[in-house]
This record gives sequence, C-alpha cells and structure tokens, in this order.
Amino acid sequence: MTKVDCVCAVGAQLGEGPLWSAPEQAVWFVDIKGRQVHRFDTRGSALSSWAAPEEVGFVVKATGGRFVAGMKSGLHSFDPTNGKFTLITRVDSDRPRNRLNDGYVDGAGRLWFGSMDNDESQSTGSLYRFDQRGLRRCDENYVITNGPTTSPDGRTLYHVDTLERIIYAFDLNDGDLSNRREFARIEKPGAYPDGPAIDADGCVWIGLFGGWGVQRFSPQGELLQTIEMPVANCTKVAFGGNDLRTMYITTAWKGLSKEQLATQPLAGGLFATRVGTPGVAPNEVRYDG
Repeated sequence: MTKVDCVCAVGAQLGEGPLWSAPEQAVWFVDIKGRQVHRFDTRGSALSSWAAPEEVGFVVKATGGRFVAGMKSGLHSFDPTNGKFTLITRVDSDRPRNRLNDGYVDGAGRLWFGSMDNDESQSTGSLYRFDQRGLRRCDENYVITNGPTTSPDGRTLYHVDTLERIIYAFDLNDGDLSNRREFARIEKPGAYPDGPAIDADGCVWIGLFGGWGVQRFSPQGELLQTIEMPVANCTKVAFGGNDLRTMYITTAWKGLSKEQLATQPLAGGLFATRVGTPGVAPNEVRYDG
C-alpha cells in the first residue's frame, strides 16, 4: 500500500484545487464551502489563509505575479498581499444558482473552468474558456463540472461530468474544442470522479469523491493504478516538490455524517504521497487587466 501522509490537518469542508508554487515551495488550495483560500508552506509547514467574500472554486496564477480566483459570481483577481478580490468578469449572471467549481491553465495561458448548480440538481453548468479574446462557453448541460486538464502536448482536453461518472476527452486546437468522446468511466461503487490532473506520461489522475482514493488512467483510458486514502472524499491532486513527484491531495468532509466524521478525523486535510512519474508544472493565465 502506498504511504500517504496528512501534511496539513486544515479540516476543509470542501477542499479543492491544489496548485503548486515552485518559487514559494508552497501549495495553494481552497475550501469552497468554507470560503477560504489557503497557502501551505511545505518548508515550514505553516498555513496561511484568506477569507473570500463568496464561495471560491479555485485559484490559479496569472502573469505579473497575480492570481485569478473563480468565485460564485465570476472571475476575480486576487491579491494575497492585502486579501482583496476584484471582479474581472461575471459568469452565469443569468443563472443565479450557479457557482464556479474547478479551473486549469493550459500551455498557451488560457484559463479553462466550469460552472455548476450549487444545489447539485440542475444541469445548468458549463465549460468555459477565458483568454485574451474574452470569455466563451464551450460546452454545457452539466450538473457538476470538474477539471479540465490537458495532455502534455496540448492536443487533448479532459473534462469531468461528476454525476454521470464520466471523464470526457476533446480535441483541442488553438483554443477550440471538438470531437467530445468518453475517455473513461468510474466504476468503483459509491465513487464519483472529481478533479483531474495530468502527469508527464500523459496519464490522467482523478480524485474520487466518496471513493477513498485517487486513480490513474493511461492516455487510452485504461485504469492503471489506485492510491487508497484514509478519508472518503478525495477531490483533486497536484504535483509538487523539486522533482514534481510529490503528489498533494485535497479532501473534504462535506456530506459526511457525525458518525462518519468520527472515523475520519483527517477528512478535509491536505495529504501528500510520492509517485513514480512526475507531474507537469502549472501554467499562468495570460490576460490584460
């Protein structure tokens, strides 16, 4: 069994979106329902936190030392020096029950993210692209979106339909998507695919919400590996460390009963383990503003 350690027992209600920052040797992540942005310093194990004015689905780095946060109302710039969030553009303003959930920056500096019904019942969610051309809805009719991520060569984009338990693949060409197809389906009973991440071999890692672990799929969609976790709700992984072979895993206690929480005291913590194949370093959003 792979050794997995809880490196930060933060107790996030809905931990999500781990992001490795090499200059800081730190992991950024969010607690969506707790409305918190967290930064875990791996050198000294110190945790810094910022309160968000809305539910915050992700933070990603942008050029010029900036951050972009996906909030309930839309995309915001985030300045950790003063904790200020400033609106960039509204998203789904005609769908007030929606919020943003998960985001990723591709090699060209384009931000890809999803929106979803905050009550997790209506298929009002969409997959979006944000770049120098502005905001574009690229796919829709999701209840819960997760991802995306892209292959190392930038030619394939992966996106998750959580309730349908499907990971989709798209052809990606200059920011345009085509040929949506089923890449893989989660078969583990009680498990729902959450956030995806890519490694240097082009394999897709998926957090399993309710599945007690994370899974690794080949570029052909074949299940290769499962890492078991001591908590049920595993949301997403990120690769860090000097060799990008330390996998950080966000988790959640959302949806657990008091009895379940009593048996999972580390639920909502940030975990880490070592893997054989390194990940791919994160990119920065390129936008004017």
